[in-house]
Amino acid sequence: MKNIIKKIYLILMLFYLYAPILVLIVLSFNEARSRVVWGGFSLKWYADLFRNQMVLDALKTTLVIAFSSALAATVLGTLACLGINRMRRFPRTVVMGINNIPMMNADIVTGIALMLCFMAFGVTLSLQTVLLAHITFNVPYVILSVMPKLKQLEGGAYEAALDLGASPVYAFFRVVMPDLMPGILSGFLMAFTMSLDDFVITHFTTGAGVNTLSTLIYSEVRRGIKPTLYALSALMFISVLVLLILINVRPQKKEMID
Repeated sequence: MKNIIKKIYLILMLFYLYAPILVLIVLSFNEARSRVVWGGFSLKWYADLFRNQMVLDALKTTLVIAFSSALAATVLGTLACLGINRMRRFPRTVVMGINNIPMMNADIVTGIALMLCFMAFGVTLSLQTVLLAHITFNVPYVILSVMPKLKQLEGGAYEAALDLGASPVYAFFRVVMPDLMPGILSGFLMAFTMSLDDFVITHFTTGAGVNTLSTLIYSEVRRGIKPTLYALSALMFISVLVLLILINVRPQKKEMID
């Protein structure tokens, strides 16, 4: 009886989480623009999506910012982890505490602070300021992803490689980097997701004429969201779902082969 109750509870929780997404996907195939009246099955909103240059430009800008900021934040966060790991216990604790502040802080506070910082230095808000802002709030997430892997490293492996004649750079990339790679990839994916999803910080640091998907959807809400955005959201959800399935299936196949 307990197992049945647990399964029912799990099904209800999953339904509660994914029902809005399922409704959105269904509406993306609705011939009518109404969210209440079903006008028949149609792919016209998907066709309209690939003809809508404004949406495609916003998607391109969003992906460029997300990938660039995630890549830069991953490099900076990994280097920061190496430096923090070399610190003594008390300074390391202080720095990690400071690193947690941006994640606990409200996004609106971070967004306004970055905007005021750019304005104080006379920097014009543009695509570059959005990119810098995204790198800034992504770095702490990368540090938290990489640091546990760095602590799991065998302490003498790097020094042993140096004693055997390897250069510091060669020893790092051949001994340390392979063990850090899972944490680095996790940090990159988390930074990419956070950047892709962000609205508040982007809203405060973006300039005129720069549109991401989040700011575009926000501006469309006041006029009424077009089903074209339902189609785009459905494609993004399906792409992420397929990617997650491939990521989880591949390790299982590898274990079966081993």
